[in-house]
Amino acid sequence: MEMTDLEAWMEKVSSKGWYWYVKRLSGNDTLLNNTHQAGPYIPKDVTRILVPQVMQSTGTNPRKDLYLNIASHSVTQVVTAIWYNNKLIGGTRNECRITNWGGSNSPILDPDATGSILILAFHSAENQDADKLEAWLCRTVTEEYTVEDRIGRSIEPGMTIFQTFTHDEIPRVLQEQLPTIASCQLKPEEMPPSWLEAFPPAIDITRKAVSLRPATGTSADERLILRRDCEFTIFRAVEEIHVLSQIQAGFTNVDEFLEFSKTVDNRRKSRSGRSFELQTKMIFDEESIAYSHGEFSESNKRPDFLFPSAEAYQRGTIPEDRLRMLALKTTCKDRWRQILNEADKIRNKHLLTLQQGVSENQFNEMLAANVILVVPESLHSFYSEKVKSQLLSLEDFLREVRG
Repeated sequence: MEMTDLEAWMEKVSSKGWYWYVKRLSGNDTLLNNTHQAGPYIPKDVTRILVPQVMQSTGTNPRKDLYLNIASHSVTQVVTAIWYNNKLIGGTRNECRITNWGGSNSPILDPDATGSILILAFHSAENQDADKLEAWLCRTVTEEYTVEDRIGRSIEPGMTIFQTFTHDEIPRVLQEQLPTIASCQLKPEEMPPSWLEAFPPAIDITRKAVSLRPATGTSADERLILRRDCEFTIFRAVEEIHVLSQIQAGFTNVDEFLEFSKTVDNRRKSRSGRSFELQTKMIFDEESIAYSHGEFSESNKRPDFLFPSAEAYQRGTIPEDRLRMLALKTTCKDRWRQILNEADKIRNKHLLTLQQGVSENQFNEMLAANVILVVPESLHSFYSEKVKSQLLSLEDFLREVRG
């Protein structure tokens, strides 16, 4: 099968000496919410490898121009890496940033790029500033799936991955910034014995996260975010035990290794959506909300949640304007259209997402299609003022279904 342009590009930037920095663009990374960041945030640990000579300079705010090729959009431009180092002389700043992305002309800063996966790839010899700088901004959901398959995990909002290649196409993760909670970083002796024998099902890990982050004194929005981060931390702690032990035990042949690797990748990808559903379901239980989860509306249509029940929906025992549905999408860019036909009797479709910003163009498309966006309160700051005023929080949605 012939490779796509994205696959060919990834092959080109996957040999020894290349580094990838991967993230989903938030509203702070693009020009969506008019923050002063003006470009995707890149951690200092990454820029130390990108421009080590700049970071070693003794001058004030040293900088270097870099030629950037945004291969996905056939755009070539010059960006500038600057180390703001006035903290060394009594100031407050000690950070390296990449500037001059091109403002509103840059595909990366385009508000419509919010939520898209960006790969920033650069080639660098040891202790030398990068001699090649490339980028790919995913344009479709299919391209995002291709990137996630290549990396071996779902790229969730707020997650960044920094990796290099020790040999052709063999990646080594240098840094993986994830939302973690120290108190949820369980040691083996803190886990149920059955977890050490076999990888626990998603429901067990979710219940453990709920027990460590109970409902007392927190809103539904706070619980969802805290428990999600806690669940992810527990999952990775359990994964470390099972995966590392198998790696240390070794494999008898290449096929055995590949099959094991595929299992690990698939488990990581399926975790995100499944845990999101379970955590939301448990909040509905805590709030004594009547609902059906994963049941049919019509024929083969199955929304994530129906309120007050699938039976009430199917039998028409209550007026249609009192029926509600809620779909869940960790990221909703271009995926939101998938929910439009999930419940024919319900005009307004509610969509709960963790995406850190949606462009006004896309939000207007949602409104025109009668999609109402539900976003945890702490993520509202990533959205523009115009969109923010029309978002529902999870608490808002709970009040609506109670009514």
